[in-house]
Amino acid sequence: MWRGTRMHSLLGVLLLLALAYLNWLPGRGPSSAGGPGGFKLPMPWLQPPMSFVGRAGTHFVDAVTGAPIYVNGWNSYWLLSARSPALSAEMLRRGRRMGLTVCRTWAFSDGGPGALQISPGRFSEPVFQMLDYVIYEARRNHVRLILCLVNNLDNFGGKAQYVQWAQAAGANVTNSTDSFFSHPTIKGYYMEYVKAILTRRNSYSGIKYCDEPAIFAWELMNEPRCVSNSSGPHIQAWIEEMAAYIKSLDTKHLITVGIEGFYGPGRGERLGVNPGDWAASLCSDFIQNSAVKDIDFASVHAYPDSWLPKASMEEKVKYLSVWVDSHLNDSEYVLRKPVLFSEVGYLQHAEANSTVDGDTLLKVVYDKLYNSAKKLQAGGGALIWQLMVEGTQMYHDNFSMVARDRPSTYNLIKEQSCRLQSLYGKEGDPSWQCSLPP
Repeated sequence: MWRGTRMHSLLGVLLLLALAYLNWLPGRGPSSAGGPGGFKLPMPWLQPPMSFVGRAGTHFVDAVTGAPIYVNGWNSYWLLSARSPALSAEMLRRGRRMGLTVCRTWAFSDGGPGALQISPGRFSEPVFQMLDYVIYEARRNHVRLILCLVNNLDNFGGKAQYVQWAQAAGANVTNSTDSFFSHPTIKGYYMEYVKAILTRRNSYSGIKYCDEPAIFAWELMNEPRCVSNSSGPHIQAWIEEMAAYIKSLDTKHLITVGIEGFYGPGRGERLGVNPGDWAASLCSDFIQNSAVKDIDFASVHAYPDSWLPKASMEEKVKYLSVWVDSHLNDSEYVLRKPVLFSEVGYLQHAEANSTVDGDTLLKVVYDKLYNSAKKLQAGGGALIWQLMVEGTQMYHDNFSMVARDRPSTYNLIKEQSCRLQSLYGKEGDPSWQCSLPP
């Protein structure tokens, strides 16, 4: 009898803890209590239910139900580096209020002040806890994350930092950052980093990253490019090797490359789809890179304002239409994989575009992806670049916006969320309902 009473008391305490946890509003817990390092209850079974995303042919699916998933999402690269965890939590909440289901962000910060990876294989635990918190908050807001693992650019370290580390260790490495893709020492550094990320146990949820359904996919690199044309085969071999390595550690998550979608030399008529001759000289090729067996979906970026700076709005719309159509067709009929337009950006300063003009470009992408989704085809979704909240000005670029400061854009984003939701029913947070008039 006494044993039974003690058991019931223990169960009662656990139930109260669970109820308190699950009713704790997202963003009102650890972030307001000082961010990472505040109150934690790392029990996996207390986390909100969420399924992994899989792939069935040319579209994403719920890995449990098999229901099709089409994405409306956004980029906020700065979540890991935000000066306050509350800012990251607020961005995730605002994204979900617009019906957005996927956020792409950096899971790297290599070398320099505030780095996650201080030196090869050496990590800052407080910064790692910030990444823990971002993933934890994403799940509580019913948002999934695409986590990018390294930068092609020098920002936040990038491949240049890996080359510097190898040189400092005495490796025979040239100054060219192309060495990142071929030198065994540097590849070893990257693989060690990947392993540390995938096997990390979240200090807030108690769940290993490789077991976390709030992670939509791993992205090998942000916009891989080379300096020398001769490095193209090295990039291709690197993609094959690193995608296979990740699959050896984690079979639950999708993998994408992170390329911009340019067609490489030898693609004949497709070269005319590129924004200029320069695009074919960067060592990436949309079809070859995306066709790798362990790459689950293709990625494409779209920046008509940057790529065609002297073009009229009419010319940009025409170009963007061809760009999107070409990649949808190649993904559907050549690659037989989903394609995600993982960065869609347009200039935000007034002299470049009025809000109406910018919305026109975004609407071109949204309409084409909605039509693809209606046919259950390869257009997996689009992620606008990039959304901010107040207090994140240090992470702004020419394509950044606070969505609620631009009502027409805010409504366009939300309308796309509603359209996609209407096609295949509710996916994700049961508390979000389309509030636009029918």
